[in-house]
Amino acid sequence: MTQIKAILIDDEQSARNVLTNLLERTSFNIEIIETCSNLEQGVVEIKKRQPNVVFLDVQMPNYAGYEITHFFNEINFEIIFVTAYDQYAIKAFELNAIDYLVKPIDRNKLNIALEKLEEKLKQKNQLIDYQSLLKTIKDKNYKKIVIPELGNRHIVDLKNIVSIEASGAYSVIHLKENEKITTSKNLKYFEGILSTEPSFFRSHRGWIINLNFVKSLNKTDLVVTLANTTLKTKISRNRINNFEEAIK
Repeated sequence: MTQIKAILIDDEQSARNVLTNLLERTSFNIEIIETCSNLEQGVVEIKKRQPNVVFLDVQMPNYAGYEITHFFNEINFEIIFVTAYDQYAIKAFELNAIDYLVKPIDRNKLNIALEKLEEKLKQKNQLIDYQSLLKTIKDKNYKKIVIPELGNRHIVDLKNIVSIEASGAYSVIHLKENEKITTSKNLKYFEGILSTEPSFFRSHRGWIINLNFVKSLNKTDLVVTLANTTLKTKISRNRINNFEEAIK
C-alpha cells in the first residue's frame, strides 16, 4: 500500500480535528505530517515537508484555498479541496485537484478520494521508475537502482550502498552515514542485479558488501568491518580466499 504524507490546511481547529480523526480511521497508509490554520503557514510547511497531498479548505481569512497557485511555480503535490460549498467544485477541477469533499465530510466519499489519490501516486512512482530506467539504458550507465520501500521508490547510487543485509524475506540496504532502507526484495534479488558490479561481493549467505568500503578483515571472528559505518558484517570461511582476491 502506498504511503501517503498529508498536510491539512483549515482555519477551523474543529474541522482539522474531524478530518484528522477520519483519516486516522481509514485503511489507507496515510501520515498527517502537519496541520495548518492558514494558507501562508501551509505554504511554508509544504515547501519544507514535501507532502504527497494537501487537504485544503477553500474559504479562509486572507487567502482562499484556491489561491495556493500564487505561491508555487509548479504544484508537485496533489490537492483535495474541503469546502462547505458545492460551487467550489468547479474551481477545484480547474486546478486539477484529485477531488473535493463537502463538509460535513462523508466517510465513503473520503475513501473514494483516497483511492483516486493512491492510484495517482502509484502511477507517478511508476513514471519516475520508468524515466530513471530509460536514462540508465540510454547512458549505458548502470550505476543507480530503484529500491521500493513501503510504497515509496528510492533511486540510489550504487556508490552510496555500503552493504545489503538479509532480514528474513526482506533486505536492509545500508548506506553511507549509517542511513538504511528496508525493502521487500530479498538478497538473491540484489545478488542478481549486482552480479556485473565487481565492487559488490557476496561475503555470506546474509550479506553483500561493497568492497570499496572494506576497512578490515578478521579471519578469526569471520568479520569484515566497513568504513563510514558502525557495521561489522559476516564472511563465510569458504569465501575468504575469493574475498582476498577480489579486493586486490
